[in-house]
Amino acid sequence: MATIIQLQEVDSTNNYLRALQEKEEQEEGTVVAAYEQSAGRGQRGNTWEAEAGKNLTFSMIFHPQELIASDQFIISQLVSTAIKEVLDRYIPDVSIKWPNDIYYQDKKIGGILIENDLSGYEVFQTIIGIGINVNQDLFLTNAPNPVSMYQITGEEYDLDKLLNEFASQIYINYLDMLDGAEHEIKEVYKNSLYRRKGMHAYEDENGTFLAEVVKTESTGHLVLRDSEGIVRRYAFKEVRFV
Repeated sequence: MATIIQLQEVDSTNNYLRALQEKEEQEEGTVVAAYEQSAGRGQRGNTWEAEAGKNLTFSMIFHPQELIASDQFIISQLVSTAIKEVLDRYIPDVSIKWPNDIYYQDKKIGGILIENDLSGYEVFQTIIGIGINVNQDLFLTNAPNPVSMYQITGEEYDLDKLLNEFASQIYINYLDMLDGAEHEIKEVYKNSLYRRKGMHAYEDENGTFLAEVVKTESTGHLVLRDSEGIVRRYAFKEVRFV
């Protein structure tokens, strides 16, 4: 695995890693981690609460080869399945809430922010920001449903050990993708989805409805089949779980 750069405090590990890359080419899988992140971001600008020194906030950089832009969701799939695989070693009932939130039962234990840079029709660089709730025992913001590993098990965890495990598994999954294992990664992702079986409540711009998951597409769209048998296709933020 590549270099791990550990910082005491930074505004955003994604921003810091991007600035490093702009100064000098970073090797594949370079990690920037911070004990405290003052401006952590989630998807679509959401903030991420992380008590200093209690959780994992880190970013990784990769330079995919010949990954076309329309297939870039595979990055989200390989990262989220890697995180789930590591968490499965410590806690039960972990799933991936589409597109890439990490859940324990009905609570959020981790989040991912992926920034893909395109050149023409291909992804030439991806910076992946990850937050995992590890040892925090109290959440103070109005985030709807956070949970930490400590709250689940009552045990405290070695952050450096966990960081190495997460980064190593993400790197392994990335190499698997380069070696042609996209289908296997997608199957693991599909089987790991939150509410992947049965009818569940969703809400779109037209109201609430019951539906089951059919699949996710390579573009990242979620395909549902509602209780009347109608197939519905959604991009991120077009539908929410109820």
